[in-house]
Amino acid sequence: MSDKPIIEIRENGPLLLKGVKIFKMPDGSTSEEKPMHALCRCGASKNKPYCDGSHKDAGFDGASTDVALRDRIYSYEGAETTVHFNKLLCSHAGECGKHAAAIFNPKQKPWVRPDAGTLDEIKQVVAACPSGALRYSENNTPVEITTDAVRVTVEPNGPYQITNIPVAAEYWAEGQSDKKYVLCRCGLSKKKSFCDGTHHDEGWKVD
Repeated sequence: MSDKPIIEIRENGPLLLKGVKIFKMPDGSTSEEKPMHALCRCGASKNKPYCDGSHKDAGFDGASTDVALRDRIYSYEGAETTVHFNKLLCSHAGECGKHAAAIFNPKQKPWVRPDAGTLDEIKQVVAACPSGALRYSENNTPVEITTDAVRVTVEPNGPYQITNIPVAAEYWAEGQSDKKYVLCRCGLSKKKSFCDGTHHDEGWKVD
């Protein structure tokens, strides 16, 4: 078996995490290193984030629905750069408001105002965004900011944040990065196996 990290998606079942050395738990601790982790993606496991077979009793359906209809990139032009955003990818991690609330404010319209801050602040937000929903333009070309880290981070009451681990998924959205993305663990996303922020909208909490 290859020692390269990979994520396999079991139909109507768990995520199989193989060969991943850095697996961060919601409390910030690092899980014991194992050849494979079976991770819950139905939201019903009594041993989250691990699968305990509850998807079978819950009748979990791992298929996505109507994602193509919602797959759209919005562009917000500023004097120095343009910010690009695909709402379908957003997991509502809140990094944009944490790093640059004057630029990214969902209570205002438009919610992104590139000229309300600096380019460095925009870059910080794009780098911090775990889902890859945000990019910015450089020489008229959308740019993503990623790292070389290979890890999985379990977001508290949220999705699995993945960096630099390949996964064969049913649907990749326009502009979606394969270097950083988020996978659903609440079972409510309409863009399975990826997170589409539904856990936030529905107020999903880990039992």
